[in-house]
Amino acid sequence: MSTTAEEQAKLVETSKRLAAYQAVKDHLLPEYTRIGIGSGSTVVYVVEAIAALGPAATSKMAFYPTGSQSEELIEAAGLTLQYISKLPAGQQLDVAFDGADEVDDDMNLIKGGGACLWQEKIVAASAKQFVCVADFRKLSPRLGTAWKKGIPIEVLPMAAPRVLDELQRMGSQNPRIRPGLPGKAGAIVTDNGLWIIDAPFAPLLLPKDTETDRGTDGAWTVDALADGLIKIPGVAEIGLFYGKNGLQVASGAQKPVAAYFGMADGSVEVKTPSS
Repeated sequence: MSTTAEEQAKLVETSKRLAAYQAVKDHLLPEYTRIGIGSGSTVVYVVEAIAALGPAATSKMAFYPTGSQSEELIEAAGLTLQYISKLPAGQQLDVAFDGADEVDDDMNLIKGGGACLWQEKIVAASAKQFVCVADFRKLSPRLGTAWKKGIPIEVLPMAAPRVLDELQRMGSQNPRIRPGLPGKAGAIVTDNGLWIIDAPFAPLLLPKDTETDRGTDGAWTVDALADGLIKIPGVAEIGLFYGKNGLQVASGAQKPVAAYFGMADGSVEVKTPSS
C-alpha cells in the first residue's frame, strides 16, 4: 500500500528519533565529560535524547558543537556549551555524534549537505569514538549511489573557478558552486566564511572492487579520490569521511565506530566495522 508524502515524512522522522535514542543509550557513558554534537536534522533527536537523561546525568558533561545549528540546540536543551578551540592540548572528546548524507558498505561517509563539513570533521577527528546516526535512506552500497548532489568541498572563494576546472579534469560531472538561494543571493557562505562546491562523481569504489585507484570509466576509489581532492590548491576540506575509525587509531579518525540507522519498519540497524 502506498503512503502519502506526509506519512513518509513522519516515518523518516520517527526512524531518525529511534536511531538517535539507541545511539545515545549505547555510546553516552555516565563517566564521559566531553561530547561532540554534529549538525543536521538527525542530531536534533540526539540532543533530545541526551537532554532526556536529565541534569543528574549531564551536569558534568560539556558539549562541543560543529556549527551554529548544533550550538543553538545545545543551549536550548540547557546543556553546557563548550568549543573545540578550548579543548586542552593532548585531550580528546570522549565521543561525538553526527549524521551523514550517505554511508557505504565500508562505513565511508559523505557529509556536508548542511555546509558544516569542515567543523564536523574537526570534531569527529577530535573524538576517541565517532558515532553516526541516520535514517534508512542514507544506506548505500557505494557513495554516490543515492546521494546525487555531489561531494561537498569547502573552498576559498578566490580559488573556486580553478577548483571547478580541476574537478572536471578529475571526472566530476558538472561540479557547481552551491547557491545560497532562497535565503541569500550568490554562493552559500559557510561558518568559516568560505564557499561550498558540490562535485558529483560516478559511484565511488571500495578496495574490493578494483586493484587500482581508478576503475572503469574513470570511477575512483574513496581513498584515492579523497587524497586527490584535498591536494587541490584552494580546497580547505572535503565531505568524504574515510580512512581509519577510532578502534583502529588512537586519534584523528574520520570514520565512525558504529552507524545507527532508523529503519522503515521501526527497527534500528547498527552497522559496525566488522558487520
